[in-house]
Amino acid sequence: MAVQQDVVITEESAHGVDAAMAKRVLRKIDMRLIPLLFVTYALNFMDKTILSSASVFGLQDDTNLQGQDYSWVSSIFYFGYLAWTYPTNILIARLPVARYMTVNALIWGLVVGLTAACTNYGGLLTVRFLLGAAEATITPAFMFITTSWYTRDEIPVRTGIWFAGNSIGGMIASLFAFGVGHIDSSGHNSTAIVAWRWMYIILGIATVLWAVVLFLVLPNSISTARFLTPLERQYAADRIIVAGTGRTEATTWNWAQARECLVDPKTWFIVALELLTQMPNGGTQNFANLVIESFGFTSLQSTLVNIPYSLLSGASIFLTGWLAGHFRQANCLLIIAVVIPPVVGSALLYARDSGNVPKGVQLFGYFLMCTGPSAMPLAMSLVQANYRGVTKKLTVTAMLFITYCVGNMAGPQFFRTTEAPTYQTAFRAIMVCYALAILSAVGLRVYLGCVNARRATEEGFEGSAGASGAVAGGKVVDLAGSRRDAAAAAAAAASAIADVQLRDEDFEDVTDWQISGFRYRL
Repeated sequence: MAVQQDVVITEESAHGVDAAMAKRVLRKIDMRLIPLLFVTYALNFMDKTILSSASVFGLQDDTNLQGQDYSWVSSIFYFGYLAWTYPTNILIARLPVARYMTVNALIWGLVVGLTAACTNYGGLLTVRFLLGAAEATITPAFMFITTSWYTRDEIPVRTGIWFAGNSIGGMIASLFAFGVGHIDSSGHNSTAIVAWRWMYIILGIATVLWAVVLFLVLPNSISTARFLTPLERQYAADRIIVAGTGRTEATTWNWAQARECLVDPKTWFIVALELLTQMPNGGTQNFANLVIESFGFTSLQSTLVNIPYSLLSGASIFLTGWLAGHFRQANCLLIIAVVIPPVVGSALLYARDSGNVPKGVQLFGYFLMCTGPSAMPLAMSLVQANYRGVTKKLTVTAMLFITYCVGNMAGPQFFRTTEAPTYQTAFRAIMVCYALAILSAVGLRVYLGCVNARRATEEGFEGSAGASGAVAGGKVVDLAGSRRDAAAAAAAAASAIADVQLRDEDFEDVTDWQISGFRYRL
């Protein structure tokens, strides 16, 4: 096999008009997309997890929840999510993604508002199931949008930013619950508009209004982005072909790609990693306020304690996303790094059942668990950057979120009412899951490293973990400046577009297995 030609692009070779345009285009894309995705994700998280705050402001008493009823109200959300995960991934590839996501946001806002009208267990189960189905589109759509607009080096940072909306949403939700929690609920009846009902009404209205904003300003694709000029749209599309994960517009569902995804070993490493990190997440997310109350805090105080927890979690997500974007070999190592503190934290909380762990140490153990949510955006970044082919990417995304649902459905069931307030079974399970997640991350890193080495030997050249593979009849473009800063990345991409004449076959919908020069990020 002939050795393919490498084109190494550096920051120094990308000055001039093209570099200026590259910076301008990337800035325009960031300013338009990232705030919309961030705020949507924050609302998504608030609407999903306000249940935890509502649980300590009378929801359980007003709806007559008994025994494991609250755990099932927590879990049923993910049954709805699971039911709609695979159909929605097929629809994302076939429908205008922004419009489709807007409709889902509108529906989920209406469902959140309707939750305030629930007076019994059955009503809560119904609205939580519908909420899960409506929200099932958001994260897969975000992953699709990110891979459609950004290069492989830009994906982890942007994913980290919009996923941090989870933590910021958690902080805002805590402040929101603290304020609304002051509404006087003394002497209320089961249908009165008390604190927890106001939480759902206000958030529902906010979400519906935000859906209107998304409809007006979020573009469906690069080719329909009115905030870019025609020349900027062409450049934005070409940069994804050179340094992204392939074209995403005007494609159809390909069953061969779906089958390839199922037999790809890295898919199953990622699925295992997702399951092992989401089982802990499902429990801690919905039982957070109840666990904090067990440290001796009041209902109102428990909402405030979650604020620094959310800030630390958001900082962890953003920092690890930035590091993953700048160091192509660091992703799996970062997953290990963010999972180790929760192993220690859950061990401390499990040990408190002995009665020998001081309250301060228990609270410290709880805060150690704040880095655990960072594992999911890092796993999503691996999916976004390491898969080519629209159907293959959407299939692994569907599998990722099916596993996400299963983990989050199972997680709350480990929190047994009979073990309150220590929940020793839950924290033992969390400790074991996170420990096994470390082994999964190690296995994935070793496997991807072996595949990269094998492909380099078979193809006769090194390839690049920052490029989309061989383009223009056999060139591998390595954006060397992309690992320094965003400006260098934009400049390098501009020079690559100028130096490499793309051909029709470069715009074809092919997978990472089918294109030479594609190397996996570790």
